[in-house]
Amino acid sequence: MPRHLFVAGTDTGIGKTHGAQALVHAFRLAGERVAGMKPVASGSARAGGSGLRNQDALDLQAASLPPPDYALVNPIALEEAVAPHLAALRSGIRIAWPPLDAAFQALVRDYERVVVEGVGGWMVPLGDGMSMEDIPRRWDLDVVLVVGIRLGCISHARLTARAIEADGCRFAGWIANVLEPTMPLLEENIATLRECLPAPCLGVLPYRVAPASAAVMLDVASLA
Repeated sequence: MPRHLFVAGTDTGIGKTHGAQALVHAFRLAGERVAGMKPVASGSARAGGSGLRNQDALDLQAASLPPPDYALVNPIALEEAVAPHLAALRSGIRIAWPPLDAAFQALVRDYERVVVEGVGGWMVPLGDGMSMEDIPRRWDLDVVLVVGIRLGCISHARLTARAIEADGCRFAGWIANVLEPTMPLLEENIATLRECLPAPCLGVLPYRVAPASAAVMLDVASLA
C-alpha cells in the first residue's frame, strides 16, 4: 500500500504548499487517487456563506483527484495570519485531535495516497500540548521536507532533518524549492544539501514553475 506523507518545511514561506501540490500532481501522473490535506491553517478569509477558507488548502483541494470536500482538506481554519496556537487562542478555538483524526481517516478511506501539509516549520505549537510534529507521529506519516533554497538553507535543512529523526519519524526525502534564481552559488548549495541530508533529493523545483508542470521534475518512486 502507498505510504501517506507529511510535507514539512524548513521555515514559513518557503513553498510547502507548492511542494505538496507538486507531489499530489506527481502521484496523479503515476495513476494514483490522491488527496492533499492541510489539517490546520491560519490566514484564512471568509467566503460568503461558506465560512473560512485558506488559499493553501484551496490549492491542495484543487490539485486533488477527485477534489474532496473542503472540510476534509482543512478541518481547522483560522482567520489571522499568525502562529496557529495564537490565532486559535485569539479566536476562541481549541485545536484538538477529534476533528483532525476524523478528516484524515475519511480521506484515507477514499484515496490511495494522502499528502498532508504542515503549517510553518517543524515544531510550530498548536496549543494544549499539541505541536505540528505530533501530526506525522500520530498518523504514522513519512516526512518529505521542502527546503527553500536561499541563504541559510543548509543549516535550516540539517537542523530540521535532525529534528525529524529525533522525533521518531521517517525522513523519506526532500525537495529543493528555488526561491531566489539569482542566488550566488545556487547549484553548489543544492549539491551541499545532497551530501549533507540523510534522505534522497526527490527533485528541484525551478523558480515560479506551476505545480502541475513541476510535478515531472519529481522522482517519487522511492515514496511508493
